[in-house]
Amino acid sequence: MSRRYIFSSESVGEGHPDKVCDTISDAILDACLAGDPHSRVACEVYAKSNVVVVGGEITTRSNPDYTALVRESIRGIGYTNDDDVFHADKVFVMNIVTAQSPDIAQGVDARAADGKDTAEQGAGDQGLMFGFACNETPELMPAPVMFAHRLGRALTQIRKSGVVKWLRPDAKSQVSVIYEGHRVVGISNVVISTQHAESVSNATIRSFLIDEVIRKELPAELLTADTQFLINPTGRFVVGGPQGDTGLTGRKIIVDSYGGMGRHGGGAFSGKDPSKVDRSAAYMGRYVAKNIVAAGLADRCEVQFAYAIGYPDPVSIHIDTFGTAKVSEESIEKAVAEVFSFKPAQIVKQLDLLRPIYSKTTNYGHFGKNDPEITWEHTDKTEALRKAV
Repeated sequence: MSRRYIFSSESVGEGHPDKVCDTISDAILDACLAGDPHSRVACEVYAKSNVVVVGGEITTRSNPDYTALVRESIRGIGYTNDDDVFHADKVFVMNIVTAQSPDIAQGVDARAADGKDTAEQGAGDQGLMFGFACNETPELMPAPVMFAHRLGRALTQIRKSGVVKWLRPDAKSQVSVIYEGHRVVGISNVVISTQHAESVSNATIRSFLIDEVIRKELPAELLTADTQFLINPTGRFVVGGPQGDTGLTGRKIIVDSYGGMGRHGGGAFSGKDPSKVDRSAAYMGRYVAKNIVAAGLADRCEVQFAYAIGYPDPVSIHIDTFGTAKVSEESIEKAVAEVFSFKPAQIVKQLDLLRPIYSKTTNYGHFGKNDPEITWEHTDKTEALRKAV
């Protein structure tokens, strides 16, 4: 008999302090790539109270207006209320950006250099990256994190529509899913905390979120009389965003990926151009894993790559199907090696990554989105994989 257990994942809204910083970092990246597709960008943002610090290493022929990009990003999120300490038009912006280190550049550039083994483009850093897919949802993503994203996305859409005046930008959601083996059988617990205007009551917030968000976004057959709803469980969430907590780029990597269901190598995504394998190889891992599951070769799949800085080939590739493979894992690994290339330059080419598309990825997960520009979600390699197997 399959083991019964509960697995939880969270998501955060666009106004969460860390997501504010991710949003600014990706907006700056897109602005650089729009004017210079070969920009090298590693942009970090810090936000607290009415201060935003933009730092990192950027080499580009573009001429981004960092202050304007910060204000546009904050305005797009919705920090424009008169009582916001963190306000799009009032924040103080500090710029401490420098150029990319020439020592890193010579390892990444497709050119020969003293001490470098090859003239090919190398990985921008050492590290390990994971990709994951499973057949629990239409997006081939784990159900807990997709459910949490649905709630957060719905909250944002309602807030930005202006229908509910008391909603504010900062929010978090969390869904606990009941499994039997790998099969989703119920939802045990839903948590939503949303920032709100001071005038609204907790009872109003609770009633609205349960009836208009949770019950409309989550599968009715998974919600039972035993499902617990925890809505703004502290009783008050007026002070939020960078006024209430510090924000920093790259602190929501589990929200960005698989909600903890698939492993994570530790490298953040936002603010990094695709020469950084933390981002591009993680996208490639998702592309490979999703095509394996979509091809019917396994119900669940996790792919791991590891790289050395300045070296073009991954130092390892590992595939795990958790006992769900329909053919041998060895044959899947051979098929993957035949169909895909994992050199950084080839990843960029296969996924067409030198485009200003990254602001689309920032919020509600970098995976599981149905957008033709997000190429790592395409399932165009299923026939090639089946044939190779």
